[in-house]
Amino acid sequence: MHTPFKALVTTTLTVALLSACGTTLPELPDSGSAPEPRIQALAITRHPVLFVHGYSSSGSVWTTMIANFKKDGWTDAHLFNWSYDSTRSNSVTADLIRQKVDAILAQTGATRVDIISHSMGGLSSRYFLKNLGGDSRVDAWVSLGGPNHGTNTANACWYISCYEMREGSSFLNTLNSVDETPGSVRYATWWSACDEIINPDRSVLLTGAVNTQTTCLSHSQLYQSSAVYAQVRDLIHR
Repeated sequence: MHTPFKALVTTTLTVALLSACGTTLPELPDSGSAPEPRIQALAITRHPVLFVHGYSSSGSVWTTMIANFKKDGWTDAHLFNWSYDSTRSNSVTADLIRQKVDAILAQTGATRVDIISHSMGGLSSRYFLKNLGGDSRVDAWVSLGGPNHGTNTANACWYISCYEMREGSSFLNTLNSVDETPGSVRYATWWSACDEIINPDRSVLLTGAVNTQTTCLSHSQLYQSSAVYAQVRDLIHR
């Protein structure tokens, strides 16, 4: 099992000391000692963020989380939410994610993105990471209430994506085979014992990921909770 934090990207910024209003600061007397080193600050790389919604949903569910990111300094140039047809196979959606990520990287000049997924969005984005080269394009991947090992609520619908979410499906067996968290991506999941959609609740957890149990939150509250947001923000902004 590899550690979930496998990549840490930092750059160094020099803090420049400037004179105010063009005036010259008085020269300090020479104490004969070596000058103090300039203060240096570590700047954390901020990757673009792609949000992937779940089954029977849309990109609009991320409104609250996106607003929180903007309050903390992210801009529209960093944040990408979108909608897709969730009745199609997760492998089809994974290829759309591949195209979306490539477009984001070309648009922003970034080398990697972070992915934040909710529910079934975790399956298509994981497929992208494992099978479509996504592990070289993604720094951090987040699953909020993802049916990573299946959920019995998927037994009530009949689209191919629902079959793929069922416990023991061939799609999940293949996706979880050999290594559930491949590559150098930093994987993290959040799950709730009060999640009414993901049954069993611990289906969300992945070997090799940082798995966090929340307070008693419903399935939808996972992407609305300010506490979960703060934890996700801190994870991706490292």
